[in-house]
This record gives sequence, structure tokens and C-alpha cells, in this order.
Amino acid sequence: MHENQGVTPLQNEYTRAAEIEDARKKRHKVVLYRRLAVFGLVVLLTSIWLGSTIYAQSQTIAGKEQLQQEKLAELEEVQKQQAKLEEQIRLLNDDDYVSKLARKDYFLSDEGEIIFTLPNDAEKPQEDGEEKE
Repeated sequence: MHENQGVTPLQNEYTRAAEIEDARKKRHKVVLYRRLAVFGLVVLLTSIWLGSTIYAQSQTIAGKEQLQQEKLAELEEVQKQQAKLEEQIRLLNDDDYVSKLARKDYFLSDEGEIIFTLPNDAEKPQEDGEEKE
């Protein structure tokens, strides 16, 4: 048993073909790993882009849904106001209502009527307050 005895490789056609095949397989593995790394990077970047797009769209949709709710509430309020105005139009087309309104607000009277105005309850506390000062 020799300690530092070197092994000399055989230099025949089979060993050269095996070495060439091993080198080809190593290059093939390196190329394969590079392709997989590039493909993985593309998949990762695409996933990030899709995720950010979906998030931005969901935020936009949420904002528009909130705006829609506000506009629906505003529409409901306007419809209530429209109903009140239509009722007022209906009442103003009634002659009895118009005459009653004219008597109340503008102190108009029929022939022979005398109008007496009484102080409002809202004015009484002011007058009492003014007397105390």
C-alpha cells in the first residue's frame, strides 16, 4: 500500500466520451437552473402586479359603492322634498286653502271681516326679557 501513489486516468475513447457527456450535463443543469430562475422571477413579478391591480380595483370599487350609497340617500331626500312640493302645489290649486293662507300670512280679509292679531308665544319671552332689563 503506497501512500502517495497517483492514479493516472485512462485516456481512451470511452473515458473521453464520458467526460464530454458529464460536461454537457453540467452545462445543461446550469442552463436549466437559469431558465427556472428567470421563469420564477417572471411569475413572481406577474403575481405582484396582479395583486396590486386587484387591490387598487377593490379600493376603487369600495369608494364607488360608498359614493353610490351617499347618492341614494341624497336621492331619497330629494324625492321626499319633491313629494312635499307636489303636495304644496296640490294645496295651492285649492281656492279655500289659498284664501286661508292669504288671511293668515298677509292679513287679507273678506268684506265685513275684522282681523285681530294676537301676540305669538315666541314673542312673549322676548318681551318679558326686555321688561326685566
